[in-house]
Amino acid sequence: MMYNPVDIILSFVLLSVLFSFATDRVLILIKLLGFQGVVISIIPFFIGDHVSGGGTVFTLATLVIRGIIIPLSIFVAIRKGSIRRVVEPIVGYHASILCGLAVIIGATYISGRLDIGSVSGFKLLEPAAIALLATGMFLLMARRNAIAMVIGYIMMENGIYLVGSGLSVSTRHIVEFGILLDVLAGVMIMAVILRNIKQTFDDVDTALLRTLKD
Repeated sequence: MMYNPVDIILSFVLLSVLFSFATDRVLILIKLLGFQGVVISIIPFFIGDHVSGGGTVFTLATLVIRGIIIPLSIFVAIRKGSIRRVVEPIVGYHASILCGLAVIIGATYISGRLDIGSVSGFKLLEPAAIALLATGMFLLMARRNAIAMVIGYIMMENGIYLVGSGLSVSTRHIVEFGILLDVLAGVMIMAVILRNIKQTFDDVDTALLRTLKD
């Protein structure tokens, strides 16, 4: 059986999802986020919905922002804030790996129940999108480090973008690019907030925020 390039590329996205569950290093999460950003940004080139010159420009701009600017911004925030680069888990890492496997299996099962004609030619598009959404939610709920939670939020947005890549909507590029700019602005604001949290608590463990009193 011949596999198309999209499915081959997305298989690496699913592998990066599993690594996201397993790692305890913020820098590895940032690298995985950058990798995912590059991969999902080039998907439209293979799907073929970037025919117009404007679509190509939007796609390239998305690649630069998702794959380079956002990960680099998070890295700079960590470096300038002298933030710890070890992620404190709420759910242990061995259990997290099992959760990651369950997410991939569940995403594959759920996508098999969906019937979206525009993505029927790409078997891993829906599973990868669902897995990214679930992974982002997991990082938000199961990691105490604020950086990991921000990365989880961006992974969720990556999953939403990947779903949009398979849908034929005339204004898709404009809408998604606008959302992407909002995400980028959020990352910039996050860098300032994290620096202030670090200066106040000497850490970015979200559990410390419970000590705040009115």
